[in-house]
Amino acid sequence: MSADHGGPRAAAPPPPLTPVPDVPRPTAAEEARTLMASTNVATLATLSDDGSPWASLVTFATLTGGAPVLFVSTLAEHGRNLQRDGRSSIVVAQPSPSGDPLAAGRVTLAGTAHRPEGAEADAARAAYLTGVDEADMFISFSDFSLYVIAVERVRWVGGYGRMDSATPADYAAAEPDPVGDARGAIAHLNADHADALLAMAQALGGHPDATAARCTGADRYGLDLSVDTPRGRAVTRVGFAEPVTTRDGLRSAAVELTRRARSS
Repeated sequence: MSADHGGPRAAAPPPPLTPVPDVPRPTAAEEARTLMASTNVATLATLSDDGSPWASLVTFATLTGGAPVLFVSTLAEHGRNLQRDGRSSIVVAQPSPSGDPLAAGRVTLAGTAHRPEGAEADAARAAYLTGVDEADMFISFSDFSLYVIAVERVRWVGGYGRMDSATPADYAAAEPDPVGDARGAIAHLNADHADALLAMAQALGGHPDATAARCTGADRYGLDLSVDTPRGRAVTRVGFAEPVTTRDGLRSAAVELTRRARSS
């Protein structure tokens, strides 16, 4: 999804010269779950007693289905707000964005927070203790309470012009991308394997006239490339033979992709 902000239009990128396979992309639900797994810090929005919004910084964990777990004190306004009215939302942003922070990823989850009971309370407590390093220092404080936000709305933004919503069911069923934050791997590919990226762009990315290629994104399904050609700069995507299932699997998937490109 993209929006027109009324500025000057850039020239259309050159189209591929050869057919390019349709490579899957992570869904909005997968992107949201990946962001939620990337950090334990969020901005929490609650409702004050006069109905006005109140935003504050919190730590969080997630249950198996991605529901956020909070552990908040009634000494804090957000704790008193949740005690009175569970309607709330959290924003989780990509940690340590490079460059323009508005070009980085973020996700907003909205729903109703409740005090978990029974097995859910046990799971929430275990998740928070695992997900927040300092939790064991205050987990027994009497003024703190566990809350779980039952997710009712999901909105993911991947940067300018990249955004989508996901249903609560799709969000709960999705899994975080095992590749996670791929900035280190992308930098390595660009610094040490420019020839391999060029081969991918030429043989698999639809641009046999490419003169250079850079990796701009990596996920479980493939790589995004920016390609220089005599016709101008293009973008393309090349897919792995199989989705990556572990973070360490990105390297072997890229090696296989290089082998396939060079043998084509």
